[in-house]
Amino acid sequence: MLFKERLKEKRHEANLTQAELAKKAGVSTRTIQNYELGTRKPYQIEVVQKIADALSTTTEYLLGSSGIMVAEAHEKGGAKAARDIDELVSEVTGMFAGGSLSEEALEGAMKALNDAYWIAKEKNKKYTPKKHRKEADSK
Repeated sequence: MLFKERLKEKRHEANLTQAELAKKAGVSTRTIQNYELGTRKPYQIEVVQKIADALSTTTEYLLGSSGIMVAEAHEKGGAKAARDIDELVSEVTGMFAGGSLSEEALEGAMKALNDAYWIAKEKNKKYTPKKHRKEADSK
């Protein structure tokens, strides 16, 4: 199940409109609409936490393991890292779509790729010119 589906499910369980949820979570109604349509994904864990609190659920449930990886990537490496991890997760999920991999095995594969991404990023730092390294470290 995707974030947009989990969000909508929990909102309906809580008997809230999009506007009511937005007000309780301190975000705009448009933000909730975009999340439920799947046109936007939350990258800031604080926003997801506010929504989860308003719905009496957890960020882990709303985001799922792949969403948590993307949010953590945003926190750790900024928007580009979040996009990279999101793309990686989408490709891995697509690669196994309709296959016989269990949820647990799929999560393991995504975690391994996530770890590999950060290891490669760290190793590649030594090849980045100092000028660009300072810019990247300040983000």
